[in-house]
Amino acid sequence: MKVICEGLELSDAVLKVVKACSTKTTNPILECVKLSAKNDGLTLLATDGEIAIRKCIRAEVIEEGDICVPGKFFADFVKKLEGWQITLATEGEKVQIRYGDSESALQLLNAEDFPRIETEIRESRIELLSKDLKDLIAQTTFCCAQDDSRPVLKGVLITAREGCVAFTALDGYRMAVCRKSILGMSGEVRIICPGRTLNEIGRMLGADDEKIELYVQKNRLLVSIDDTVLTSRLYEGEFVNVSNIVPREFTSEMIADRAALEESVERAAVLARTDKNSIVTFDIREDQMNVSSNTAVGRVDESVKILLSGKDVNIALNCKYVTECLGAVSDEKIRIGFNGAVSPCVVTPVDGDSFLYLILPVRTTA
Repeated sequence: MKVICEGLELSDAVLKVVKACSTKTTNPILECVKLSAKNDGLTLLATDGEIAIRKCIRAEVIEEGDICVPGKFFADFVKKLEGWQITLATEGEKVQIRYGDSESALQLLNAEDFPRIETEIRESRIELLSKDLKDLIAQTTFCCAQDDSRPVLKGVLITAREGCVAFTALDGYRMAVCRKSILGMSGEVRIICPGRTLNEIGRMLGADDEKIELYVQKNRLLVSIDDTVLTSRLYEGEFVNVSNIVPREFTSEMIADRAALEESVERAAVLARTDKNSIVTFDIREDQMNVSSNTAVGRVDESVKILLSGKDVNIALNCKYVTECLGAVSDEKIRIGFNGAVSPCVVTPVDGDSFLYLILPVRTTA
């Protein structure tokens, strides 16, 4: 293989695909980026077995071929060559990297050992605006589980039907649901997509008004944005039956200014985080809500104006869960429903059902 390309384009492409390289593997080929030179372009591809990212750039191809280079080292090195024109040429088991009057080399792995990536994924399709997909991802993936005890909870349940798509994520302590209208679809969709996959897609998204198509086939998902294609395997198994989790009625409901409540909780969280339970307490009575945290370091005690219907309630919550929930929402006003101190609280819009957050309380001895 021998190609000539611009350093800036090559660096941009490598930095995109290297995110799919494995960092913990016994198979060295999964730590590599595969470079394929053909016709008038250079294709870069990386995978860790779950996610694969492919990016194509323009290049002068003198000799076609495929090589595999160590992903992290290649990315770090090429990033230092963004202002140069680069020639990549194989010599034996190494690739020579020429720039200006200088030359460096990297050891190669056998390209034939690189796994085949399936890109013919067209069975079902969801089309939506980039802005809406960004919101769906940002407002749900932070609720995905981080451990491997229940792998499906590391993913987001995506369902699409009747012109609407819903993303649902939960980790056993909290849950997020976000709904958006879609531009088009073929076939109903119900999949569990890794949260990591969705976050990588979120980083790829461009202008808000751009139309994005997600393709699904069996246990694979594909999205193509500009010259970058991401494919991912999907989780198999049964997701939690969400309809059995969300309360249908509440003994107490309040409406609050989201920004004012978020700021108050964030101040209380400064001290709450110094305690292992990270508790903030909501004491809700009539037209005001008392937000407090009390630790060995000190105490925060603030009041936020609200509209309350139903009973007074005093409830303790994890400050991280509350601040992340409030930070994901952009509405000026929010509604929060309670069923006492030991039942989950539910955050929704004042009107409609575009989002829902459920947070389990923290049991206290007080």
